[in-house]
Amino acid sequence: MAKQVHIRVEDEVYEALTEYSSDKGQSIQDCISSAIKQMLVKAKEVPAHAQEQYTFIDLFAGIGGMHIAYESAGARCVYANEWNKYSQQTYYANFGIQPDDDITKVAAQDIPDHDILVAGFPCQPFSIAGVSKKQSLGRATGFEDKTQGTLFFDVCRILKAKRPKAFMLENVKNLCSHDRGRTFKVIQESLAELNYKVFFQILDGKAYVPQHRERIVIVGFDMERYGENINFEFTLKPGKQQPVMRDILETNVSDKYTLSDKLWAYLQNYAAKHKAAGNGFGYGIASLDGISRTISARYYKDGSEILIAQEGKNPRRLTPRECARLQGFPDSFKIPVSDTQAYKQFGNSVVVPLMAEVARLVVGKLEELDDTVTVFKAEGMVG
Repeated sequence: MAKQVHIRVEDEVYEALTEYSSDKGQSIQDCISSAIKQMLVKAKEVPAHAQEQYTFIDLFAGIGGMHIAYESAGARCVYANEWNKYSQQTYYANFGIQPDDDITKVAAQDIPDHDILVAGFPCQPFSIAGVSKKQSLGRATGFEDKTQGTLFFDVCRILKAKRPKAFMLENVKNLCSHDRGRTFKVIQESLAELNYKVFFQILDGKAYVPQHRERIVIVGFDMERYGENINFEFTLKPGKQQPVMRDILETNVSDKYTLSDKLWAYLQNYAAKHKAAGNGFGYGIASLDGISRTISARYYKDGSEILIAQEGKNPRRLTPRECARLQGFPDSFKIPVSDTQAYKQFGNSVVVPLMAEVARLVVGKLEELDDTVTVFKAEGMVG
């Protein structure tokens, strides 16, 4: 529940606030609230001399799945960015960091220095036609030409300006095949042109949570700092026991999560119609001793992709807490938003323990690379 605080400000401050809120497209109240949160974060910042661990920034941060992953690997977050106000609310409630709200309006020099850039960037269409035209005219093209107008461009411009030691990007599996593979080719070329050694692999979270969820993870290391002889492998070591659906279920679930007769009838008719047409579309009843389909941001609409059977009742959808568990969030993770927003947030999130495993590999590789550079400097082999 929000509390009210009444404040008095000088006329010039009020006029400046009015202009700022108009530019941001937010209410004065939201602008003041955001400024106070930023002030509180600044007050908690660790002094520069105490910064011994690796630092990271969290772009397109969502609700902080990557934050948890890199914190578990011993790294510290120094900046976050997420445009959705409800996701910002969840992020702040759990980490005490108020994310910036529009990365396209953030100057790269205003972002703190960091060791690792982390981003689950949205996949937007890339303008291949413009690149091809320039090439046909014999004009050079670079990553700015290829990626301008996409949110991936913002990742590139920050990498170029801040030069972190490493990065880790995450996206949907279909990024590889988008536009017949040309989109992913542009991404690889753009990162290579920035002098990063790039590695990628499609990973499935099902060994860590009871959910089939494939994502592409792209990792890169700065060749200007470490040279070209960098090796990295996605050597994952999940637990020996496969998690199953019953592991994440709550014991006492409100009837409000049970499907209404009308919705249940609709889903059955919809599935029957597509089955008759030879399609595989329809609802999914999750096996309690198996894994589920991939949860998506549309789960809030009807819960149809993952339903739980109930004896003597219509099936039910997962609760927000069960969705959190399905993505590997700890039960200590706070859910300060409505069920609708929570479903969207967890449907858009990452499998936390899988990303934590990759984060440990990235941090471990940085420690190895930094140790090597230190030895070379000590022996006078590098300048």
